Amino acid sequence: MRGQATSTLALRERLRISAAASFAAVLLPLALMLPALWNGFPLLQYDTGGYIARWYEGYLVPSRSTTFGLYLHLGEDSHFWLNLKLQALATIWILQAVLRVYDVARLAQIITVVVVLALTTALPWLVSLLLTDIFAGLSVLSLFLLVLHGERVSRLERGALFLFTAFAAASHSATLAVLLGLVGCAVLARRWLARALPLKGIVHGGLALLAGAAMLLATNLMMSGRLAWTPGAYGIAFSRILQDGIVARYLNDHCAREALKLCPYRNDLPATGDMFLWGKSVFNQLGRFEGMNDEMRDIVLRSLIAYPGQHLSTAAAAAIKQLTMVATGEGVHSDLMHTHRIIERYLPQQALVMQTSRQHRGDLSFTEINRIHVPAALASLLLIAALTAYALWRRTFDDIALLCVTTLLAVLGNAAVCAVLSGPHDRYGSRLAWIATFTALVAFLRSYQARAGALDHALLVRNASTPSL
Repeated sequence: MRGQATSTLALRERLRISAAASFAAVLLPLALMLPALWNGFPLLQYDTGGYIARWYEGYLVPSRSTTFGLYLHLGEDSHFWLNLKLQALATIWILQAVLRVYDVARLAQIITVVVVLALTTALPWLVSLLLTDIFAGLSVLSLFLLVLHGERVSRLERGALFLFTAFAAASHSATLAVLLGLVGCAVLARRWLARALPLKGIVHGGLALLAGAAMLLATNLMMSGRLAWTPGAYGIAFSRILQDGIVARYLNDHCAREALKLCPYRNDLPATGDMFLWGKSVFNQLGRFEGMNDEMRDIVLRSLIAYPGQHLSTAAAAAIKQLTMVATGEGVHSDLMHTHRIIERYLPQQALVMQTSRQHRGDLSFTEINRIHVPAALASLLLIAALTAYALWRRTFDDIALLCVTTLLAVLGNAAVCAVLSGPHDRYGSRLAWIATFTALVAFLRSYQARAGALDHALLVRNASTPSL
């Protein structure tokens, strides 16, 4: 009878845990979608319209991945809720996969991590947004798993990580650049960390990025009929050196002997790159990217040769500034004329719902949210930097140190790539800052679990050594 009762209790406990896990599997993705659910429609940003339009317009435009455009197109019939569900599920999957390889993936630990991230970081806002930004941070973690812990996951999950990393790399050139930098760092570091950085994992990571590049070329060919890379890199870089004064210097030095289109306007250029590219500037009068691409490319390359010191100093200053710009919500507001026009033109049924959203009515503000998000992000970045410095000082890289180093390198690489090419923006910082908070949580859980285990062991030893009466 006692054995039967014990078996019944064990069965009830398993059922209780299973019910709790099922409940969490539904609740946690919804928690990450709360901003969109509150809004009544997926959150939009100025760039969203350019991605949606790729399926319909049939040509390539600067910095708008056709791969991500195709992904959005697949969710149109669901008013893009399918995309948000996929983003939420992918986030939960990758977070728990990292927690699992660190042996801190009990249900209570997963719930704690997701709730803390939802309350203190940009993560739920990125999940709820129709933009590539959510894949920037997730791809760093998926690449980390693929390279360093590929043997600790199943073959099926390893294949899924490979495909996810490839898709994320194809979704945005800046994401691809950061991931390439991480793989390059792994190759260099293998001389000292050969056991921690398996060659097989590095090869898998590199192949995933090659697959991402092939994926982008394939969707570009499918949608535009051209086997070409997404254009616009020189135009975006031009906008950054314009606001740093390099373009004005170049024009002043060369307009006397070169017939450049910008020469008549060199004293009336906008103060910022964003105003030049996206505002009502001379850029529109001169044909935008199509009319100005060659000249912008020439000025970027020739000024790099003519003024290397100024390029280096302004790029370094922009990257340092980018590290401090981590506020949530940049560009997520109601004044999104281009995106609104694209949705109204190609998706009129979605437009009716979009127009009733809180974002469209101007009810969305991030002022109070960033009173929490910004300090949390900066504190997390400082913490993982300190943990990395401690590991370097001790010359001991355990698995937590490797996660900290990966996250720190990703944040630094993101700051360099985005700030140097496009200029510092909060959006670029916030899309990666949340993984610093996640890394800090993993480190805390591992430390807490280790201390709890040591305490339990000490109690067992003490009890075993205590003589019985």
